[in-house]
Amino acid sequence: MYKRVLLKLSGEALSGEGGKGFSEKMLTYLVNEIQKIHSLNIKLGIVIGAGNIFRGKELKDFRIQMADQLGMLGTVINSLYLKNVFEKNGIKSIVVSPIVNLPSVMPLKYDFIEQYFEAGYIVLFGGGTSNPLFTTDTAAALRAIEMNADILVKATKVDGIYDKDPKLFEDAKKYDIITYEQAIKEQIKVMDTEAFSICEKNNLSILIINFFKEGNLLKAVEGENIGTKVNY
Repeated sequence: MYKRVLLKLSGEALSGEGGKGFSEKMLTYLVNEIQKIHSLNIKLGIVIGAGNIFRGKELKDFRIQMADQLGMLGTVINSLYLKNVFEKNGIKSIVVSPIVNLPSVMPLKYDFIEQYFEAGYIVLFGGGTSNPLFTTDTAAALRAIEMNADILVKATKVDGIYDKDPKLFEDAKKYDIITYEQAIKEQIKVMDTEAFSICEKNNLSILIINFFKEGNLLKAVEGENIGTKVNY
């Protein structure tokens, strides 16, 4: 069983696939899945995207630098929203971010974060990397290294990495394990190359799972053979 886990969620984990805003059904599902692992006293960090609010590519008249800054603020909104949902359900959590100074957002300080982990809090990392031009995948890789995670779990809507699109090709082969070198060489799109490179450099594995299948997150944390693991 992994004891320290960074979970990367998409905004769709709050809105549902292709949705915007916040779905009560999805939030209930998310809370139930998180409670299953939180009860095991796992030190859990979460990085969440902002696709349920907007995506940078939707802002066609914006420079990418500006769109990315709006996206970073969106991740803080989602983190605060999720904190409120967790606390309503008896799950202690804290939001940390290097980009905003709000009463409910704490600064990104390693010792401070560790104290909250030891006290049984989930740590929600908002604000991306704090720099435009990087995605929340890259932010997840950075925060996973910073919190000394045992594994980075990328929660997706597919059950792993395939050699080709399984929706288009019936003979698509799923990988149980793939190397970072192979993932980068084959330009696997499930995560950014920057995120792969950071994890490879720091000897941290990534596990790609279908988060929307009930119980998969628990199985992943318990070390069961699901999804696709990207190893160094």
